[in-house]
This record gives sequence, structure tokens and C-alpha cells, in this order.
Amino acid sequence: MKKNQKLLFFAGVFLLCVIAYHGISYFMDRIPSNDISVTGNTAGNLNNGGLFAEADGKVYFSNAYDNGRLYSMNADETGFTRLSTSRAGSINVGGKYLYYYLDSSGSGSGLGYVIRTYGIFRSKLNGKKAKCLDRSAAVTMQLAGDYLYYQRYNNKDFTKLYKIKTDKSGQQLVSDNIINPAGCHNGIIYFNGTGKDHYLYALDTRTDNISTVYEGNLWFPAYHDGYIYYMDVSSDYRLCRYSLSENAVEVLTHDRVDTFNVGDFNIYYQKNSTESPALMRMNLDGSNPEVVAEGNYENLHLTSNYAYFNAFGAETPVYHTPVVGPVNVSVFSAPVGEDAPKETDAEEE
Repeated sequence: MKKNQKLLFFAGVFLLCVIAYHGISYFMDRIPSNDISVTGNTAGNLNNGGLFAEADGKVYFSNAYDNGRLYSMNADETGFTRLSTSRAGSINVGGKYLYYYLDSSGSGSGLGYVIRTYGIFRSKLNGKKAKCLDRSAAVTMQLAGDYLYYQRYNNKDFTKLYKIKTDKSGQQLVSDNIINPAGCHNGIIYFNGTGKDHYLYALDTRTDNISTVYEGNLWFPAYHDGYIYYMDVSSDYRLCRYSLSENAVEVLTHDRVDTFNVGDFNIYYQKNSTESPALMRMNLDGSNPEVVAEGNYENLHLTSNYAYFNAFGAETPVYHTPVVGPVNVSVFSAPVGEDAPKETDAEEE
């Protein structure tokens, strides 16, 4: 009798330990909710590939000197750490997690790279506990609150807008149309039409309802401080801004623009010209334009301290210049590290 009681006692203790373990594991692995105002990256950065993202004094970036692998550094360009052994793009950061499109093709050689690893991933800020959220090709994605909105691509359906929750639940088709989710503010995604018109539209991520904001002819809308900055398709892609409060348009430059990025202090843009192409900088209202670097440049990204870019068609070297003060272009030298978490089955679905 006593033997049976002991067995029952130990069985009960074991059962309680199992329940406690699973309960603790659930809460440890649970992804905390984000406020609706949380946005993963700026429109300007994402429209240039999403190779840099910043949060809380840390910059997460795709290191062109190391085959585009994911790195982190302080905003003052100290404290470099390699976070992944694969190429990363469309980088987002929100809360205690990173979200990015990862693709191991072109990231190395040898037996470890025979099997391609790709898809939308989530990891901790130190690169650990990486998890695949959707093993699909993605073009541009944006974190809006608790959801990732992304352009999902395959050879059958081509490009459509999907969303998936940060904990990998709730994946669903949002729209059959080609919608760029980069321009997000406070839960509202501003995008230009790609079908019958290029109007400015707003997608409310609380309901996924879409409304018309402005019947213009826009491309690459980017929200900043009450304005939508955009390229005016009908006027040779000049740069303009639209006031959401006053329903008014301002022309910022008559230069033809290839790409641009809006920061807290100024606007950077690539001037398209056969005689004098140049990377330009001007104030947010279009005043005081100045040449940053003569020639053609791409992958234009902004952080709180620097603007980063490279020559068109050449991933390296990467150049940078301070966003405050006089233009001072120099080479950004990022070291190549070996301290990244190894790609394991934890990164697979």
C-alpha cells in the first residue's frame, strides 16, 4: 500500500514538473505584443533594400564586405557583431526582435551552402533563436504593430500582399494587388497604386481597409512628420511632398530622381542626369540643395548619425557621410567577424 502511495506521489510530482516546464517554456518563448505605433524600418531604407535599420542606439545592417550577412553595431559605428551566416535584407526591428528576409544563396561556398535557406525570419536582437516565419520569397516587408506585411512572391501567383503575426500565426492574403508596405506610420501603410492609377492610398492595419488619400501620380511614398514625400511620375519623377493636414503639394526639386531617403534633418536623393549625375542633399522643405558626391549611387540608407550608399552596380566600397553638419564623404569600413550564431535547424520551419 505504501509502495503504491509513493508511486502515485512521485508520478504526481513528475506530472506537475512537466506541466510547469511547458508553462515556463510557453511564456519564455511567447512573443510580446507590440503597440500599433511600432514600425520596423523607415520607408526610405526599405525602398533602398532595407539593408540598414536602427532602434535604441543600435544599427542592424547587411554587411556588404561579408556577402551581405546580418551584423549589428552601435550608431557611432563601434561594437560590430555578426548575427547571421546568411545574406539579409528588408531588415526590421521591433521590441526585442529582428525580422528580415534571409537568403543563404551567395553567402558562402562548400557543402554547408548546397541547401538553400531562405524566407522571412525572426530572431532575437543578438541573432540567436532564429525562426522561419514563412519559407517564401519576399520583396519588401514592414513590421506594423504585431504583424509583418510583406510582398510574397512565387512563379504561380507572382507578387501579392500578405501578412503574418510575429509569433508565426494568422498568416493571410491582404490584397491581390502589388502593394508596397514600406511607407508605414502609426499603423497606417501609405502606398501608391500600381494598377489603374498611381494614387496615394492608405491601408489601416487595424482593419486592413483601404482608402484613397490623394488622387496624384506618385511613386515610393514615404511618411515623415505629417507629410508624404514622393516621386512625381507625371513630372519626370521630380521630388514633391504632400501635406496630409492641408491637402497641399509642394515641389521640392525639379531634378529627375532615381531614389531618395528622408531623415529627421534632410533629404538625400540621386539626381538623374546625363551631364551631371550626383547624390544630392537638401533641407526637408527643398531648400539649400548641395552635392554629396558626383556620379551615380544606390542603396541609400539613413541612420541617426550617417547616410550610407555605394556606387551604382558596385556593392563595395560602402561610403558614408554625417547627416548633421558639412558633407564629409569617406569609406565606411565594417570588419568581417566570425562570431555569428551557426545556422541550425532552429532557423528552419
